[in-house]
Amino acid sequence: MVGRHTLIRGDCARVLKRLPPGSVDVVVTSPPYNLGLAYNSYRDRRSEANYLDWLVGICRLLSQALHEEGSFFLNIAGSSAQPWLPFELMVRLREFFVLQNHIIWVKSISVGAVTHGHFKPVNSRRFVNRNHEHVFHLTRHGQVSLARLEAGVPFTDKSNIARRNHGQDRRCRGDTWFIPYETVHSRAGKFSHPGTFPVALPEACLKLHGLREDLVVLDPFMGTGTTLVAAQKLGARGIGIEADTGYVRIARERLRQWGAGAQ
Repeated sequence: MVGRHTLIRGDCARVLKRLPPGSVDVVVTSPPYNLGLAYNSYRDRRSEANYLDWLVGICRLLSQALHEEGSFFLNIAGSSAQPWLPFELMVRLREFFVLQNHIIWVKSISVGAVTHGHFKPVNSRRFVNRNHEHVFHLTRHGQVSLARLEAGVPFTDKSNIARRNHGQDRRCRGDTWFIPYETVHSRAGKFSHPGTFPVALPEACLKLHGLREDLVVLDPFMGTGTTLVAAQKLGARGIGIEADTGYVRIARERLRQWGAGAQ
């Protein structure tokens, strides 16, 4: 325990089987992408069929743990070599989830001659750089009400507020989210983890679902604890599952730095 948050070192499939049904309000997670990334202890290289079977099994357990009115935000990316993988996964998840929203997380974008954000360049004569990832918003029945304005943005043209009878200077941000990484200059700046996402991404997911004091947030692939840091910032209670002892240690320290241990 770190403050209100529970960090569990272990295999997520085994841990998920012990969670009470319907006990989780929001899942925000980013599983290994099967791209051969250098994690501390996990071998990120399965056959595509084996990877899909494994991940579908995890998602089936998540569907059991998720509340009837809960949200599951799944961040995943394809690759130039495996472009169909995210969509094949979504087709298989139709057995126990509805794809309520498909959000594109834009990590880098060029507007005119100016590039904003960061991306990992692809050294290829066949493929362009991949500057986005998917955030699939899955629910159990597709009818979950969302706090669209809580996760929204101010109007650029303020005349729209009165002209279109909006109650506040806030609009839905839509299904493309430009959330760049902060600049880091070393592996240590990413907490020695090859697949982190910025805290602003799970924050936006939690705000979109809707916040309340007793909100329970789960990340079954916790890594270095970014989702739990977002939960801490927004006053929610987090549960993180991670197989690697080193990453659990980093997550614990990050939560303590955010003041969770003082509660």
